Amino acid sequence: MKNRFKELFLFTIAIAGLGLANSCSEDFTEVSPLGSTSYANFWKTEQDAQEAVNSMYAYMTDQEMFSRGFFWYINASDDMVTGRIKAAADNIKDFNISGGEGSYTSTCYPKSYQVIRRANDVILNVPNMEISEALKDQYLGEAYFMRAFSYFWVAHTYGDNGANGGVPIVTELNMNDEAGSYTRPSSVIENYQQIEDDLKMAVDLLPLFTSYSAENYGRPHRDAALAYIAKTNLYWAQYDQSRYAEVVRYADAVTNSGSGRALIDTNNPEKDYRELHSHLNNWGSEYIWSVDSGIDGGSILTGVMLENKGWGKYNGWGYFTPSEGLYNEFEEDDIRRGVTMLNFGDNFTYFGEERRYQSENSNSGFQFNKYMYEFQYENPVGTYLNTNGDNPSTVYNVPLMRYAEVLLMKAEALIADGKNGDEPLNLVRERAGLSPKSNATMADLKHERRVELAGEFANRHFDLVRWGDAQEAYSKPIYGRIYSDRSNPDSPYTSEVVWPARNFDPSYMHVWPIPATVIQSSGIAPNQGW
Repeated sequence: MKNRFKELFLFTIAIAGLGLANSCSEDFTEVSPLGSTSYANFWKTEQDAQEAVNSMYAYMTDQEMFSRGFFWYINASDDMVTGRIKAAADNIKDFNISGGEGSYTSTCYPKSYQVIRRANDVILNVPNMEISEALKDQYLGEAYFMRAFSYFWVAHTYGDNGANGGVPIVTELNMNDEAGSYTRPSSVIENYQQIEDDLKMAVDLLPLFTSYSAENYGRPHRDAALAYIAKTNLYWAQYDQSRYAEVVRYADAVTNSGSGRALIDTNNPEKDYRELHSHLNNWGSEYIWSVDSGIDGGSILTGVMLENKGWGKYNGWGYFTPSEGLYNEFEEDDIRRGVTMLNFGDNFTYFGEERRYQSENSNSGFQFNKYMYEFQYENPVGTYLNTNGDNPSTVYNVPLMRYAEVLLMKAEALIADGKNGDEPLNLVRERAGLSPKSNATMADLKHERRVELAGEFANRHFDLVRWGDAQEAYSKPIYGRIYSDRSNPDSPYTSEVVWPARNFDPSYMHVWPIPATVIQSSGIAPNQGW
C-alpha cells in the first residue's frame, strides 16, 4: 500500500475524535457509542471505508508488536540470547515476569485487541454502506483476516485448553457490551474455531495476491488466509490430533490456489536463500504475509538485530543474538547457516566495505545475518535504510509467514499423523542444497523447522512448548563463543555459558501472563501460576 505509513499517521490524527484511533482499550470498550453522531457520520463514503480498513494495519509496524513486542517471547527460546543487559528483557527470557513489564510485552495483548476492534468496526459498518459490492467484499475480507490474525497471536500466547481457558472473544456482535462483562471461554479451542471461521470468510472474499496492483501490495490475500488456517490447525492439533488432516488440506490449498506460491529455487542455493531474505523478494513467490516496511517506517527487527551501534555506521540495537547451539544445529554443508548468522571471521559487505565479522558487543559471538542484506550498499541510508537510527527499518519486509513454513507445516502434520512427510520436507532441504531424507521422523522435522526459520516470527519458543520439549531444552544452559580479543576475527575463543539453565515449569509457563493492566481494567481472570 503505497505511502501507507504517512497516510495512516494522518488518518489516526484525523479520526481520533471518533474513538477509532484508540478503538479498543484493555477493557475492549473505549470507543464512541454506536449511536453517536460522529461515529454514524463517519461511515458514509468510499474514502471513509478505505481509511477505516487501512487503520487496521497501523500496529503491524509498532515497536511493541512485530518489531520487538512478540519477539521478546520468541527470544525465550534456545536459539538466541538477549544480546545486551536489559533487566526487563532478561526477566522475560528467564520466565520471571508478572505481566507488568512495561512496553516490552505488556502492550502486545491490548494492541492486538485494538486491531480486533477496528476490524469489528469494518465488519459492522461496511455492509450497510453505499459502495460497490466488489469493494465491500475486499474490505470485509481484509477485516476478517486481520481479526483472525490478531486473535491467532493472542490466543496461543495467552490461552490454553486447561485451567486458564482461551482469551475473550469480541466480535461485531458484542463489541459494545458493558465494560467488564467480557469473560474467557473455557478453552482456547473456541478461539481457534473463531479464527478458522473468520479466515474461511476471508478466503471467500479476498482475491489472490497476483490480482493486486502494486499500490495494494501488503493487503491480505487468499493464500495468506489459507496459510493461517493451516497454522491455526497445527496449533489446535496439540489438543486434537484430528486437526492434522486440516493442516494438510489447507497447506495444499495454498500450493494449488493458482497464485504460483513456490520456493525461491533456481538451483543456486546460496544465492536463492540469501536473496530470499532481502527486499528483492518482498513480493516473490514465497511471500505469504509480512510487515510491509520501508525507509519511512516498518518493522525495526532488522536494526534491532544489528550489531550495537553498527560498527560506528548506523544505530544498531544489538538484541537477539544467536546461540552456539543454533550454529551447531546446521549441517556442515547447509548454506543456510552463513545466510542466517555471522560467525567470527565470516566475510560480509557493510556500507560498501568488505569486512570480516567481529564484535566487541555480541554476548554470544554471533549475529543474525538474515536481515542484513540492505546494509551492504555504500550509501544505504535514505535509500535502503531509515534515516532515523532510532527507528531502524529497512526496505526489507520482515516475514511473518513464508511458503517454506507452509511446506514444513504440511510435513509436520503428515509425520505426526503417522504418514510420510518426505515430499514437502525435502523441497525445503533441496532448495538449501542438501540431500533428501527418507522416511523423515519428527526429529528430522524439528531440525528442519529450526534451521529454516531461525530468527523469524515462526516462533521457535512456542514450537518447543507445543511439542512438549521446552522443559528439557531450557534445563540446559545456552553457550556462546567468547573470544580472547573481540576486535580480532582471528583470535581464539572458548565455548562458554552465556545464559544459565532455566527452570521452565510446563504446568503454567506454557502460556505467558496476561498484562496486569488488562486484568485490572477488564476484570478477566489472570493466567494461573504467574
